[in-house]
Amino acid sequence: MSFQKMSNIQHLKIEKIKKNIIEIKKEIFELKIKKSTRQPIQSHLFKYKKHQLAQLLTLKTQKEKNN
Repeated sequence: MSFQKMSNIQHLKIEKIKKNIIEIKKEIFELKIKKSTRQPIQSHLFKYKKHQLAQLLTLKTQKEKNN
């Protein structure tokens, strides 16, 4: 699984970006719960999801400044 490019998400509208941010935060929370209950998880997903979240937050900030 490779990291997503910023160019792939730059076309998204602010509403879709906010929706994706909430979804990714939920996924990270679920991963943390699975980890704390010692369920099998793929540990690389933490890094991947956090990277996606950072990209979306950056894009959201940029779009809000432009409007």
